[in-house]
Amino acid sequence: MSITRRQMLATLPAAAAAAQNKTKRPNILFIYTDDHSYRTLSCYPDAFPWVKTPNIDALAASGVRFNASYNGAWCMPSRAIMLTGRHQFAVESMRMEGPYPGSAYDPEKCPFWPRVFRANGYFTGQIGKWHTGTDTGHGRDWDYQLVWNRPKYTETSQNYYYNQPITYQGGKTEVLKRYSTDQYTDWAVEFIEGKGRDTSKPWFLWLCYGAVHSPYQPAERHKNELAGIDFDTPKDIFPPRAGKPDWAQKINSWEKDANGQPVSNGRSLTSYVRQYHQGVYGLDEGVKRVMESLKASGQLEKTFVIFTSDQGLAFGQHGFKGVKVAAYDANVRSPLIFSMPGRIAKGKVCTAPVTGVDIAPTIFSVAGLKLPWEMHGRDLSPLLKNPNTSWPHPVIMAATGQKFGSDTYQIPAGKGAFHNDVPWYVLLRDRRYKYVRPLIEDLEELYDLEKDPDELDNLAVKPEHRPRLLAMREQCIAELRRSKCGFVDNLPKVKEA
Repeated sequence: MSITRRQMLATLPAAAAAAQNKTKRPNILFIYTDDHSYRTLSCYPDAFPWVKTPNIDALAASGVRFNASYNGAWCMPSRAIMLTGRHQFAVESMRMEGPYPGSAYDPEKCPFWPRVFRANGYFTGQIGKWHTGTDTGHGRDWDYQLVWNRPKYTETSQNYYYNQPITYQGGKTEVLKRYSTDQYTDWAVEFIEGKGRDTSKPWFLWLCYGAVHSPYQPAERHKNELAGIDFDTPKDIFPPRAGKPDWAQKINSWEKDANGQPVSNGRSLTSYVRQYHQGVYGLDEGVKRVMESLKASGQLEKTFVIFTSDQGLAFGQHGFKGVKVAAYDANVRSPLIFSMPGRIAKGKVCTAPVTGVDIAPTIFSVAGLKLPWEMHGRDLSPLLKNPNTSWPHPVIMAATGQKFGSDTYQIPAGKGAFHNDVPWYVLLRDRRYKYVRPLIEDLEELYDLEKDPDELDNLAVKPEHRPRLLAMREQCIAELRRSKCGFVDNLPKVKEA
């Protein structure tokens, strides 16, 4: 994907029109969390009964909560998808290079859409984690940026909560000693209140928390929370896993202690799950504070709010420990909430599945701006007004490891087609069923998520479900073609059951 100067200029309104419209355009607050499963929010029915997130629940009660969103397979592609509106296989020039998580891209071949908002009269800001190339785009895509440039400072890549090198407005970099979730929230509140921005312009703020990524470190004030919690051990935490592909049989991150309970590195599953959920408390408090600042500053009804995460995270399900990447809902399904009083529905749930590529077109629509290039997603505005609107569109998410754009056109063989022991794949989801096409020669997967939400029963190996398997296989290929996927004619054979 590249954009010419003529194309960019074509998206810009005349100066007089821009001046007339900018005061009518909504502010946009995009809250983005990290490795944050939908199962950690009490507004989602799949959360444990002891989970309490009253402030994120209140956000959902004020707007529309989507039941299932598939934003990306891991941190970097999900962010690239958000900034371009395109699937990972079409984010051209994005690449990993140097020590992990070093990465780079060509901003002319891979433009990020905040620059279009900036050119159309928005004041654009980004706070927190940056994970798409060492070029953060300050002065080009962003007017305002307080950022942890993770790809640049690779030696601090696990400093998610303390001792982050923060770059201020594209200039000086200083180490942040404070708990990052709290500091990011403070900066966001200051931004909302007008500090450091042009208050005559509508604004867009991308608030990128590092929580609840490993090492899953809660704030000191939350370290005693959730004592005595209990939950059922995932049914397929240990292999074998009947009907699953060969690669899935090899996932085995847990062992049994003397009592038959799952442990890893001497720690119990319960202790991992407890610590992970403790980290969500700071996020819930952060949401409360930024929403209160919108209300106190008189901007609540003028601000379109989005809350989501890059992807989910599995603890025990299908044998994984703290891993995303795999196509299972436990690994990659994200929360997704939209809110804007008076403009979208209130207190509703939408069962239509969506993906990360849908979010940018929706933001453009809400802002009244034309798309500057072809995006793969759909504008979700009709569902925000009426979540029961007929929506026949299945969605896909492609996971191509650490490869992007045309580097994915030739699907690698052997270990090159794996990432964190999971092969490249494409998933297709409709309201009830999920289909997964591996990009190695192995079994496909098909799940009835209404009857089998834990994805334990692979219908792809059952002859009576073959008609649906074949139909969804063709739907998947059709969606790849619609998105002009470069490897659609180079798919490996599937292994027949």
